[in-house]
Amino acid sequence: MNSVIDLRSDTVTRPTAAMREAMATAEVGDDVWGDDPTVHALEEKTAALLGKEAAVFVPTGTQSNLCGLMAHCARGDEYIVGQNAHTYRYEAGGAAVLGSIQPQPIEMAADGTLPLDDVAAKIKPADPHFANTRLLAIENTHDGKALPLDYLASLRDFADTHHLGLHLDGARLWNAAVASKTSEAELAAPFDTISVCLSKGLGAPIGSVLVGSVALVDGARRWRKMLGGAMRQSGIAAAAGIHALDHHRAGLARDHQMAAELGDALATVDGIEVTGQSTNMVFVDFSGRPDAAGRFDDAGFLTPDCSGRARFVTHRDLPDNTTERVVQALQP
Repeated sequence: MNSVIDLRSDTVTRPTAAMREAMATAEVGDDVWGDDPTVHALEEKTAALLGKEAAVFVPTGTQSNLCGLMAHCARGDEYIVGQNAHTYRYEAGGAAVLGSIQPQPIEMAADGTLPLDDVAAKIKPADPHFANTRLLAIENTHDGKALPLDYLASLRDFADTHHLGLHLDGARLWNAAVASKTSEAELAAPFDTISVCLSKGLGAPIGSVLVGSVALVDGARRWRKMLGGAMRQSGIAAAAGIHALDHHRAGLARDHQMAAELGDALATVDGIEVTGQSTNMVFVDFSGRPDAAGRFDDAGFLTPDCSGRARFVTHRDLPDNTTERVVQALQP
């Protein structure tokens, strides 16, 4: 039987048999009391990989980002963020609603960066009429694009000059590290807090980790409790994260190669325009193929809405013949 082709996201990955075994045999405690050894191990491992002092394990990337923003900002403070960044556009307005933090969105450059001249122009003066600009939030990868290394290197001096904290939504930082042939610690170095996801390309069923200084992580841990994210015997989930970090990071290179091959192949199909491809994402315009959605349904594929522009995401659970089967489904 052919494996299912599910191109909706890398969040659809399922735990492997080895990961399930690690979860089943995990040593656990009560993490709210601080005595789950497997959670401790995951937090220590992730902090070390990213070159930071401390870490806190949370259920989701949305909560991880929100805990990070709230650790930096008080009520009435402001953070500067990309107009299309996940922390602004796709997290239900949590920073504003739950943190009383004002977002100041700006347009993102084509490479996923926030132009620093534009950022500087949005920083509010010290005046009671304005929110206090406290934080700059960056995303890497953004739309699958790994941010340029020279841009990342410039961020620390910029933030220090303007007295800003730096938060990184690094949900797919693991992909950025593979694509740029750079360690996660180097990519994380400029930032005060970094959120990384375990349940996308790495294939764990749950969890993200927020890393940073002891003081910021302690603050984030308190916000995690208030936001309902403190868990008990969460070492079962943490064990999946440890297994993913130990065994699945190298496999991201396959995802990137598959996305490149899929993009090249789709570009040869009549009526289809490939508008972008980076790391494990392919952006496709199906406007010239109104039959595409039906053909994918008939083939038993799971895809986003293919009536216009769509994003395909490759991941570890896709079979090796994915590109061949996708193109075949579109043939007359």
